[in-house]
Amino acid sequence: MRRRVARVLLGGAALAAVLAVGLVQAQDDPPPLIFDDPPEKTAPPVEEPPPPPGEVTPPVDPAPLPPEATAPADTTVAETEDEEKETAEAPPLVEEPQTPPGKRTRHAAVILQALDKITAETIRFEARVGVPVKWRGLVFTLRSCETTASDEIMSDSVAYVQIRSEPRTLGDQQPSREVFRGWMFASSPGLAPLEHPIYDAWVIACKASPPATRG
Repeated sequence: MRRRVARVLLGGAALAAVLAVGLVQAQDDPPPLIFDDPPEKTAPPVEEPPPPPGEVTPPVDPAPLPPEATAPADTTVAETEDEEKETAEAPPLVEEPQTPPGKRTRHAAVILQALDKITAETIRFEARVGVPVKWRGLVFTLRSCETTASDEIMSDSVAYVQIRSEPRTLGDQQPSREVFRGWMFASSPGLAPLEHPIYDAWVIACKASPPATRG
């Protein structure tokens, strides 16, 4: 009887030991491998070649966003107000009267200067329109004397003079003759000079009084 009990106990201990060893082995076993589908092979990115020296690759601007649809502003009223304000502030245009071109002033007398080339004697005298003036062997008769108008480029005095050569003595055999007739210019005596072997004469200025304006 004791032997049976001992055998049963030994058998139970042996079974328990076998079960314990199996449990430990079951815990130490690695987890089963799970095989999924192999990963897809992706092609490596293609690199673009760098630009050649001296060239710059322009950046690519992103596509512009469409503008937001907004209602057009009513600027009619604002523009009308601005125009009315400018019209009110701007001074009225005043047309300048067109002045007629100036007229030359005609005078009744002229100041002349004469030279005796032999004696180097000079004289300055006045001659009136239509009145002959004699000096040495010359007789001066003024026909007109004028000063330039304000709209002319240069201010000047011009005189229309008639000059005659007269004999100085009764025994002088030289006849009376005209040696000059024309316009003399005060600013340019050499423009229309008196050509005489003994005398020279030129205009100094028109006499300001009494003036007479040409009509």
